[in-house]
Amino acid sequence: MGYCLMKQLQVLLVAGTHGNEVNSIWLFDEWNKSPFLINTHGIKTCKVIGNPEARKAGKRYIYQDLNRSFQKESFLSLSPSNFESIRANELVNLYGAEGKTPCQIALDFHTTTASMGSCLVVYGRRDADLALASLIQNQLGLPIYLHESDQKQTGFLVETWPCGLVVEIGPIGQGLLSSRVISKTKLILETLMQQIHQVKKLNFFFPEKLIIHRHIKSIDFPRDDRGNIDGLVHSLRQSKDWHELKKDDELFSKMNGETIRFEEDQSYIPVFINEASYAEKNIAMSLTKRELWDFKKEWKKSLIDLVHQK
Repeated sequence: MGYCLMKQLQVLLVAGTHGNEVNSIWLFDEWNKSPFLINTHGIKTCKVIGNPEARKAGKRYIYQDLNRSFQKESFLSLSPSNFESIRANELVNLYGAEGKTPCQIALDFHTTTASMGSCLVVYGRRDADLALASLIQNQLGLPIYLHESDQKQTGFLVETWPCGLVVEIGPIGQGLLSSRVISKTKLILETLMQQIHQVKKLNFFFPEKLIIHRHIKSIDFPRDDRGNIDGLVHSLRQSKDWHELKKDDELFSKMNGETIRFEEDQSYIPVFINEASYAEKNIAMSLTKRELWDFKKEWKKSLIDLVHQK
């Protein structure tokens, strides 16, 4: 006689995907010392440091960005020298949907040097991701950055799990601890766990609308013939994340006094302005469109089914 067992819901919590983003790492260390420090509302969690070797080195990564290392094809040709690809494969084998300790939801905690405040990052348009993000936006009013249609940026950690969100908090310098950032991280983590618990109990409130900042493209700094940056984010643009960028607005400035202005006819909302780690990716900022979406019943069903799956 066959019978179906209910899978235990487990949430993967990741700190230190980038080794120099130390606030969530510090919070997890304190949490390990004091198990009741954070209220998980009875939801089982698996806490991991994403890139422990980069943490030891005080660097963003060792060989390559771990948060761009979750392409399935890279797992087929692992190099012994490529720590991040090996680590990505290890995390999937341990905590992936078919792993030794399977988790259904992944929450990845980051900080940024950009003036982003607290926000959620959603990759693509998966129903369960949008449902969970909706719950948190409804509770905390956090902006949601929808990252999609960027072939140069792929292989993100949370995309590998059935449901996953990135939490970004800024501004904070790399390697710096901040009580403000740690307090916000704790608040968002506990709110996420509380809302997942409410979904499990079928006691929740989804909003009718969702405010989305949809990724359109990224733009680079001005560069010289050798590829070196020769123009800086303009002082009137610096720290203006989430503020509208319109035609003829100041964008970059050069040391010779030249101002480079935004030339496109349509306006955008820039995010991750002058993020320290993105210069190597040829990104000075990313441009988004602010949109108001209707909440879809399919999102709700997907998240409920995931949390209650058998």
